[in-house]
Amino acid sequence: MTSRRPHEDETPVELAALADGSIDPTRRRRIESRVVESPDLAALLAEQEQAVALTRGAAAEVEAPASLRVRVEAERGARRLPSGRRAALVGVAAAAVVAVGVWMGAFGSSPSGERFSATLGATRLVPDAAGGATLTKTSSGWRIELNTRGLPGLRDGRFYEAWLRNTAGVLVPIGTFNEGRRVTLWAGVSPERYRTLTVTRERADGVQGSSGEKVLVGTIDVGSR
Repeated sequence: MTSRRPHEDETPVELAALADGSIDPTRRRRIESRVVESPDLAALLAEQEQAVALTRGAAAEVEAPASLRVRVEAERGARRLPSGRRAALVGVAAAAVVAVGVWMGAFGSSPSGERFSATLGATRLVPDAAGGATLTKTSSGWRIELNTRGLPGLRDGRFYEAWLRNTAGVLVPIGTFNEGRRVTLWAGVSPERYRTLTVTRERADGVQGSSGEKVLVGTIDVGSR
């Protein structure tokens, strides 16, 4: 008999509830901790959040080809997932059918589907911090979904900034934020060339370069397509 981890069958339902904001507050912290520790769950959550956003902002009518494309993409991705997650993903994709036609018409193209991941480790500045990131290629650049834990919120002119770095040490800024839960960043350079992802503490002092105060560091796994 195959053993299952506690709550394994509940994970797709909890991710769907987390994506649309309907999750019980007492269960939110547990599922968010699991998302931070698992790039696979973070990727699935990002897809569900995108589907929820599309559904809420869509009009009522959709062309048949857009509907068909959503179903095909859902089934293609579902074949790589366990049965429980497969059902949740296909269900969310079906709910997004109404939105996809409008979204594709407004923006001209959809994400290419190329995706990488990274696990971020702490530094001596914030030793209890950890995080994970999913990087997805789109027609506009690379969308980076970052989830962290253990980073104190920053205010009053202080903030976090994320960077991509290549082997020559060249840094490219990809966004700023105050708290590290479910942050969306964007990069115009490929993570295949800029494979180090770092997060630093910064201050609004007019200096555009990195402070060097790294709180999270990780290497992008370009083999996890």
